[in-house]
Amino acid sequence: MKDEVILAIESSCDETAMAILKNGTELLANTVNTQIKDHQRFGGVYPELASRLHLKNITKVVSYALSLKGFDYKTITHVAVTGGPGLPGALQIGNMAAKTIAQYLNVPLISVHHLAGHIYANEYAAPFNYPLIALVASGGNSDIVYLKDELNFQIIGQTEDDAIGEAFDKVARSLGLPYPGGVMIDKISQDPNIKTFKLPTPKVSGYNLSYSGLKSHIVRMIEKEKKNPDGSLPLDVVKSYARSTEENFVNQLLDKVELAVNDYQVKEVVVGGGVSANSYLRSEVKRRFENRKDIQVVIPPLWCTTDNAAMIAKVAHHMIEKNRLAPLSVSTEPNRSLDDETNRAY
Repeated sequence: MKDEVILAIESSCDETAMAILKNGTELLANTVNTQIKDHQRFGGVYPELASRLHLKNITKVVSYALSLKGFDYKTITHVAVTGGPGLPGALQIGNMAAKTIAQYLNVPLISVHHLAGHIYANEYAAPFNYPLIALVASGGNSDIVYLKDELNFQIIGQTEDDAIGEAFDKVARSLGLPYPGGVMIDKISQDPNIKTFKLPTPKVSGYNLSYSGLKSHIVRMIEKEKKNPDGSLPLDVVKSYARSTEENFVNQLLDKVELAVNDYQVKEVVVGGGVSANSYLRSEVKRRFENRKDIQVVIPPLWCTTDNAAMIAKVAHHMIEKNRLAPLSVSTEPNRSLDDETNRAY
């Protein structure tokens, strides 16, 4: 039988990425051009700049893959691309490139949901064992998703306001830490001698989450602490706030995940999204379930936690199996809902 070779493109936010996946398991290429340094002076992603940089970088990442030694671009059987959610302009760049390649090669196009990618990134660690609970934690999302079986998504809990990554960034900015804030909070929280303090836990119904009020409460506490002439804080105080915030934010997530795991009687917990790189989250989710023989925990490798095209290719592989192909006329959807993916028709 002919090998399945997927060329995948991801451009939903501030990474221009490309990957080539063979037969669903063999990753032939995976490259990511990040824009973090370009956005640092803004303290976050500046959408118009992101779009311009995608336009500049998309040819580079695709050319890199197609020029790999021993690879024949004519063996590509499918082209996959992130169709949403994401920044409107950023999505358009990736989709124009994907459609051009698919049309030139006369191969099918697959439009992939970005959050599905973060969930299925875990398959680079281990095959899924359904039913399962997936936690998606990133700068724009804090979702608890139930998967009864393959590509069958049901969001059962989500943030009612800020996402956890967004809240991390805002607390970090108040502490004087550079963007990306969540990464820096995790980095300076490694000292085992840090003194932590208790923070309130928002009372939110069901499996839902809330970070806005708590974030604002912490920022107000920090502002009252700033007694230095330059408005900075002593390092030990910064570390104390960083670690206390990290533990509170992550524990709120995992408390709701535990509740969902028990209620839905699943076999597995998977974690995805940029915040899944957080060291406290990775160790804590393992600790909470390590003594339960009925629950397996799968965490994606660190290289696959941030936005990348390998995860898009992995979802596309399963979509091809179910013949979920998209026409070249398919539109990007900046607000694309994961709940609609199960029965999606183009």
